[in-house]
Amino acid sequence: MMKRGVKTFCRILIAALIASGCASGPKVERKEVDTTIDLSGRWNDTDSRLVSEEMIDDCLKRPWLKRYEDRHAGKPPTVTVGQVKNRSHEHINVQTFVKDLERALINSGQVQFVASKGEREGVREERLDMAQHATDETMKEAGREIGADFMLIGTINTIRDDIGSEAVMYYQVDLELISMENNLKVWIGDKKIKKLIKKPKVKW
Repeated sequence: MMKRGVKTFCRILIAALIASGCASGPKVERKEVDTTIDLSGRWNDTDSRLVSEEMIDDCLKRPWLKRYEDRHAGKPPTVTVGQVKNRSHEHINVQTFVKDLERALINSGQVQFVASKGEREGVREERLDMAQHATDETMKEAGREIGADFMLIGTINTIRDDIGSEAVMYYQVDLELISMENNLKVWIGDKKIKKLIKKPKVKW
């Protein structure tokens, strides 16, 4: 009789645990988008934003910008962002980083910015469609694009070192600004990030 009571109690307890587990969903807490949240130690949105802002700020303070403006009567240079290669061992959304670079360049107000290669192709298709379907007053002519004076390219590299429950993640972002006229590199910058990751020890 006692064994039957214990079995019944165990069944009720298990059912209650299952029910409580099913009823409880994930807890979501909204944060400001510029809040730093490090969960895994991997490259995240904070790294992308801070690296792009700091590197573009450094780029625009260097002598190449003043030299260009002096040669062109104060006219700001036109810049485009080329390929940024992810050579790290992580999956990094490079497009998000590229957009952060573009935003920092445009918002600086110190350069003009032209669309990327992929974006230009889409605009050209739309321009061709305009030639057939838009009115003469609103149609935009071909051959009036502004060419870039400089292209920004770069790479993201990582080194991982770990032992036991600790790991060190090292990131290095290298960017180069290249003259479209003669392939001269007018600026080279890098940004390094090092993170110490401590994994919780499992207790039984």
